[in-house]
Amino acid sequence: MENPFGKITTLEKVLEYFYDGMTVMFGGFGGVGTPPTLIDGLLDKGVKDLTLIGNDTGFPHIGIGKIISNGRARKVIASHIGSNPIAGNMMNAGELEVEFSPQGTLAERIRAGGVGLAGVLTDIGMDNELVTKDKEKVLINGKKFLVETALTADVSIVFAKKADPYGNLIYDKSARNTNPLVAMAGDITIVEAEEIVPLGSLNPEEIITPGVFVDIIIPSGGVNWKWAWE
Repeated sequence: MENPFGKITTLEKVLEYFYDGMTVMFGGFGGVGTPPTLIDGLLDKGVKDLTLIGNDTGFPHIGIGKIISNGRARKVIASHIGSNPIAGNMMNAGELEVEFSPQGTLAERIRAGGVGLAGVLTDIGMDNELVTKDKEKVLINGKKFLVETALTADVSIVFAKKADPYGNLIYDKSARNTNPLVAMAGDITIVEAEEIVPLGSLNPEEIITPGVFVDIIIPSGGVNWKWAWE
């Protein structure tokens, strides 16, 4: 039976959306919640010169760290890179551009991109020249704020515990982390789901990401999903 919902597909099909020089936003925290099948697919395809946006750079062989360790990234926008010494070495050698953003500010920049705002205002780092350099500042009610621009991506990749054929998503505990925000901020959002369940089987009160934000779904690790609409 042909998939009547149009969102569920295969890894081979979804890799057509990735190309050299693009911007990829990823969910996950230290690798937890980052889609492993999609990461391996990107490595196999050989895309390079990527700009990556996410909380961190994972570990050398875990999560988005695999992409960085293989020299496929040109730039990273993240809150820290301390768990991946390869990323630190590449940054110091001038092989990887790194833009640091405080974790809460980064999350808000992603959220702003997802809801169509141009940016957010924050006073975090106002007393640090490294933070304020080259950033626009505004004065509101006598207090100065930095203008932190919104973040979006050509493609967002997220990892869900469960997805239904419309793309409604549930996450597993701490794997929820930045995934709901990342799912909103991509021109195209691709979900890797551990389990694809029949339409109507998810409790609406438990759904974290509504399907309206999701464009494509693939099963994680070759899970059989045909029954999801039969």
